[in-house]
Amino acid sequence: MYPLIRNVLFQFDPERVHEFTIQLLHRIAHTPLELLVRQSVPTKPVTCMGLSFNNPLGLAAGLDKDGECIDTLGAMGFGHIEVGTVTPRPQPGNDKPRLFRVVEAEGLINRMGFNNRGVDYLVENVKKARFGGVLGINIGKNKDTPVEQGKEDYLICMDKVYSHAGYIAINISSPNTPGLRTLQYGDALDDLLQSVKNKQSELEQRHQKYVPVAVKIAPDLSDDELIQIADSLVRHNIDGVIATNTTLDRQLIQGLNHCGQTGGLSGLPLQSRSTEVIRRLSLELNGRLPIIGVGGIDSLISAREKMVAGATLIQIYSGFIFHGPRLIKDIVTYI
Repeated sequence: MYPLIRNVLFQFDPERVHEFTIQLLHRIAHTPLELLVRQSVPTKPVTCMGLSFNNPLGLAAGLDKDGECIDTLGAMGFGHIEVGTVTPRPQPGNDKPRLFRVVEAEGLINRMGFNNRGVDYLVENVKKARFGGVLGINIGKNKDTPVEQGKEDYLICMDKVYSHAGYIAINISSPNTPGLRTLQYGDALDDLLQSVKNKQSELEQRHQKYVPVAVKIAPDLSDDELIQIADSLVRHNIDGVIATNTTLDRQLIQGLNHCGQTGGLSGLPLQSRSTEVIRRLSLELNGRLPIIGVGGIDSLISAREKMVAGATLIQIYSGFIFHGPRLIKDIVTYI
């Protein structure tokens, strides 16, 4: 029935539909109505970053920013769920409209700008969740925090989410927070990674628990930049890398509705580029840390392509919007 539901929902504003869906999934959690989305999927165990996953497929960050429907999403069969991106303080994000469907290309353009209710609100929701899989918490900096002070926001969030997270994702690759992507380069990256590792060590001692840290990178990087990032990740003993975030490239959607909108493009137009980044990273990293592959997965074959390219885990978002929960079952069953 999902194609029929989608056709109805796609008649309305994307962000309003998103908000409606999150509220609905939140309300049906642990009620008989949850059976409408619950799926039985086979167990396909995977070990990554020292953690045990029931299967390699997860939900990418951005859909459940505030951790409001973790359990209902988990009932659909995800092996892991990544909530966020969350910032130290609540923020409204960028001006609306800021979310657009490129239906002909099965893509989405967003310039949301880390709209969220703040890390404290997310933590309270995480505490209530009963999800049995691995929960990742994706953290970022507030828009009004100067980039040169940005690492402090990451450390604040790490401190608050550490004891509740399966792993922590450091988002330095959203195109919608001014200056954020500059943290992917050179001394700024090294300084951030060193600070994150120091904080991780401090928190491990405090909580007697090691929580892995992964860094999420952009697809709009040259080979030389990818090599430099890979080198930094290895030198600082980062536990994993998430490849990739959304792209600024519009080459594949020229002439289509909303192609001129600013923001990050996700979905099918990102599929090939994100796989290329995974393949290049895999060659450079040579197994020294795992890759979580995300970007344009819309089928079993595209999921397998990410894993053949070098991803240990994979994530979906836009493909989930366009194809529904059945995509989860198809991928997990046959991956």
